[in-house]
Amino acid sequence: MLTAVVRALTAAALALYGPATAPPVRQQQQWVLDALNVEQAWGLTKGKGVTVAVVDSGVDPQVKELKGRVTLGPDMTSATLERDVTPGAHGTAMAGLIAASGADGGLIGVAPEAKILSLPIVEDEGPEPGPDVVPPNEDSLTALDSPLGRALRYAANHGAQVVSMSIGTYGVLKSEREAVSYALGKGVVLVAAVGNDGETNYAKQNGSSFWSFPAGYPGVIGVGAVDKQGNRAAFSTDNLSVLVSAPGVGVPVVTRKGYQQADGTSAAAALVAGVVALIKSRYPSLPPEQVAQALTAGARGRPATGYDDKIGFGVVDAAAALNAAQRLTGEQREVAVPPGKHFGAGEDSPGPARPGPDPWRLWLYGGGVLLALVTFCGAIIVLNQRKE
Repeated sequence: MLTAVVRALTAAALALYGPATAPPVRQQQQWVLDALNVEQAWGLTKGKGVTVAVVDSGVDPQVKELKGRVTLGPDMTSATLERDVTPGAHGTAMAGLIAASGADGGLIGVAPEAKILSLPIVEDEGPEPGPDVVPPNEDSLTALDSPLGRALRYAANHGAQVVSMSIGTYGVLKSEREAVSYALGKGVVLVAAVGNDGETNYAKQNGSSFWSFPAGYPGVIGVGAVDKQGNRAAFSTDNLSVLVSAPGVGVPVVTRKGYQQADGTSAAAALVAGVVALIKSRYPSLPPEQVAQALTAGARGRPATGYDDKIGFGVVDAAAALNAAQRLTGEQREVAVPPGKHFGAGEDSPGPARPGPDPWRLWLYGGGVLLALVTFCGAIIVLNQRKE
């Protein structure tokens, strides 16, 4: 069940550019950089010192924009089996959106000085998403382990500060919930695509899309997709897992076969993971919950109500998010209490009583025992006199 659903969500629409007619890829992607206000953010950081784990299909380290920047992790699909993983188009495309260097005028990522840890969890091949969302079977919900759970723990234990997950399944696994908590506890920021189910029959009938995980787990930054005009893409999942949005329609990507265009929340999530890498590069000690707060505080195109389940708090603005992160670093997470002080006015409470016996209580207890003995003895004397 897991593999089938993950394949469906990672089957982003990829259209190969015509080599004779396409303009340079940097020109093609300029609108994406503008939408995220990335170039202004580059005045502060380009992601140096940050490793982003790409939990997806395998990343091709030979793509020119990624050469020397990719560490290949083990195959996460099995806890015991070791095998060579064939690089995939989807994983490579997502890694490029995050950290492509722009070498030789090629595609440039949001965090072009960040590094990639490739953690394969799924193959590229698979059917396109169907019109209906099928809930998971019950057996999958009680699994003791899962590829995603293994990948998250591996990422947290091997230096990743950010995890990008352009994947999803339609059920909750205990092993994944625990792995999410483990990674968050180690300060790792988790970013995931919310899914491409906005036009399914379920969404049309219920006015809300079926939840996809890991985007639906607490603490994970769920990302929806918008078009060039900043409007929610029709296919983008709409539910309360959507925290923020990013471009996800006609986004230029790099793959093993050249430059292509991608439609899907997969691309949007990878772009936001790149913005998170910029934040973590500049403010490495900022915890995951404050990184999420920085993204929402700096978002543009905020809904009139402040939030909705279609685009979340708005479209991510990299420069504004960095400014918000700077403000958050000055906030104390705990209030320090000076020695000898207490909260509120008035006199200090009396100190605790010294442990040990209380003399007054001992005398009272002893007197009671003595009175009882006298009474008892008196009763015996009276009874004996009556018998005589």
